[in-house]
Amino acid sequence: MPPTPDEHAALLAQIGQLPLRGRAWPRWIGVLAWLILATIAVRLVYTASSPVGQHVSAAIAGSIMVCFVALIVMAWYMWVSETEITEQGIRQSWITRREVNWNDIQSTRFIPLMSSKKLLCFMQKGRPVVFQAGTPELQAAFARISLVYSRRNR
Repeated sequence: MPPTPDEHAALLAQIGQLPLRGRAWPRWIGVLAWLILATIAVRLVYTASSPVGQHVSAAIAGSIMVCFVALIVMAWYMWVSETEITEQGIRQSWITRREVNWNDIQSTRFIPLMSSKKLLCFMQKGRPVVFQAGTPELQAAFARISLVYSRRNR
């Protein structure tokens, strides 16, 4: 059962001035992702230029490069992705569209991991949607949202 209109209005007032926008992933996670990719790139070049690399089939080398490009795309989106809380709902820029309206949320869970604070939104229809919060303001808003939506479902 979603919150009442009064509870929802109180929640938005607690969150503060909307839209609330910030990084989806903490900056240190993005830096770490790029450092790991740089290490992998150096290792790939070293292996490709060694005698062992000369005997790798083209199919395997191509597969490795496709996977490496996919990692670059993931790191890019971790670096530029933003989460936004508005009066209409929550959205996050990502490889695929992540957007939910307040009316569609059935319940939520706040997941405070060390690397990223997440809000798991269970929808009335469809599968759950996960949003990341990379700033303290978004993390506090996610905790408030989770409290309001979990309180209504007890």
